[in-house]
Amino acid sequence: MKKILNSFKYAFEGIFSAFKTERNMKIHVLIMILVIIMGYIFKISRNEWFIFIILFSIVIAGELFNTAIETVVDIAMPEKNEKAKKAKDISASAVLVLAIGSAVIGLIIFVPKILNL
Repeated sequence: MKKILNSFKYAFEGIFSAFKTERNMKIHVLIMILVIIMGYIFKISRNEWFIFIILFSIVIAGELFNTAIETVVDIAMPEKNEKAKKAKDISASAVLVLAIGSAVIGLIIFVPKILNL
């Protein structure tokens, strides 16, 4: 049981560490909070909440993966290296793709509600 609890402890430490040190993680969390507020204001449906929860999870997990990859690359290759840069750039671009896709879905859900005001 202690191993399981430690696993959760370390996972939460990772989330908090990323939030404290990564600017983009703070941006993603801020946008998530704004979407939650807008969801309550516009009384989005249960299915729309499910969609947003999935999107929040995907984007935050993507940012965590990106942070982990960048950290490992920095450890393995502390000096400038074109392949290290490529790995970090591709990892960051994956998060960008997830964020753009999530933003488009958010617009598809919220724009009609805003226009109906």
